[in-house]
Amino acid sequence: MDRDTVNKNLLLIKNRIAPCKPNIVAVTKYYDKTAIELAFECGLRDFAESRVNDGISKIESLCKELKEKSTFHFIGHVQSNKAKKIVKYFDYIQSVDSLKIAEIISEYALEMGKRQKVLLELNSAGEETKFGYDKEGMLRDFERIISLEGLAVRGIMSMAPLAAEESELEYLFEKVRQFKQELEEKFGYKLSELSMGMSNDYHIAVKHGATMIRIGRKLFS
Repeated sequence: MDRDTVNKNLLLIKNRIAPCKPNIVAVTKYYDKTAIELAFECGLRDFAESRVNDGISKIESLCKELKEKSTFHFIGHVQSNKAKKIVKYFDYIQSVDSLKIAEIISEYALEMGKRQKVLLELNSAGEETKFGYDKEGMLRDFERIISLEGLAVRGIMSMAPLAAEESELEYLFEKVRQFKQELEEKFGYKLSELSMGMSNDYHIAVKHGATMIRIGRKLFS
């Protein structure tokens, strides 16, 4: 991996989704801190990790300028015993999947004097192997979660099945977009972010309103 490779891949991604310009979040969980540094040199400012200790170790090892000018996203399952560390080091938590976790995050954020930016994770395909709310659960808890003082609820995150056909991806991403709109209308609350689409399906997600796409392999390989 070198700067030219990352820059070439980034240009290919941007060209494929033009004229859409979602925020490209570089997923660095399978790479060392060099990946973050190279992506930063190529103009990216958002980086995502799903493993708490590995992610924190990388963040701590970065130079001051890179840390100050970057936004760090946590995209893994939030365990209650690691929530405090996640709140301390990450600007966004994209994987809030229960009222209990939302309350814990809010409590730690208030202790630290911050409002933690979060996305609510929707398990749109109902996969048993994945975390995330179903639609009924999110509708049930939404009003309570947006009332938590330590949280700034910015939107919805969703992940499509890896083996899904293009037609299924089109259907699932559109359903997520519609559900975000349903939440906004029902609760009178603006959700500015829709995080969906990864290396294999980002080009489909942007057609259905993704404002964030999470790219790892297609950026660094």
